[in-house]
Amino acid sequence: MTDQALMTLTHKNYYSTKSNNEYMSVSQFKNWNECEARTLATLKGEYEEPTTSAMLVGSYVHAAFESDEAFNQFIEENNSAIFKARGGKYADYETADRMIEALKSDDFAMFAMEGEKEQIMTAELFGMPWKMKVDSINYERNIFTDIKTTQDIHKRYWSEKYDGWVSFIEKWDYVLQMAIYRKIIEANTGQLYTPYIIAVSKENPPNKAVVHFDESRFEFEYEYTEMKMQRILEVKHGEMDPVSCGKCDYCRGVKKLSGTIEVGALIYE
Repeated sequence: MTDQALMTLTHKNYYSTKSNNEYMSVSQFKNWNECEARTLATLKGEYEEPTTSAMLVGSYVHAAFESDEAFNQFIEENNSAIFKARGGKYADYETADRMIEALKSDDFAMFAMEGEKEQIMTAELFGMPWKMKVDSINYERNIFTDIKTTQDIHKRYWSEKYDGWVSFIEKWDYVLQMAIYRKIIEANTGQLYTPYIIAVSKENPPNKAVVHFDESRFEFEYEYTEMKMQRILEVKHGEMDPVSCGKCDYCRGVKKLSGTIEVGALIYE
């Protein structure tokens, strides 16, 4: 697919099925690694990912730092999910309001988030076009930032990818996200930008941190992405059949039994 044939991305069509078929993104890349069958079905329009409460709350927090207009629009469009019928917000959104206030009342966090909001960029990487929408990018300081919400910013998780205990940032592949964004921004500006994550927890009161990355982390993510992309492209282009994870919403919904499994397979497969 040539650059001339690619659709022009806007805020309205960025998340469309057509744009997801034409472009790779970090979220789509992660989806391929989680379940090929579900991701292919989504791209074909045969399955729609359910919107979870956690996703909505995350979008609510992001919208609060995009602009007043974006925040008010999000509230209007999701009014029934945010507000109880008898008045007041649901607990998740009261928590989100505390998280928003924790960041807005912190001068350093707000300084780190200064810049142009929700900027869309594309670039050719690892054999196909990629897209990104960055929370905030500061062209004067050569930095970009992304807000991440989590239960506890200091919680440890076991990671098969890294073969060890990691933070929530590594667990949910946010290092990979920052690495890919960095490549796309470099392709568009000709300069290497420094990424930061603005982390805020759902605790009461919320914990918060501005997180930077050692440069050595990015090379591993590029090697990991390049290794995975050959298989992803083969499945996406119909050259290989997708593998089902057997555990996600999609796989459980289409599952047909054809035999028995040994008890050990319940935890080792």
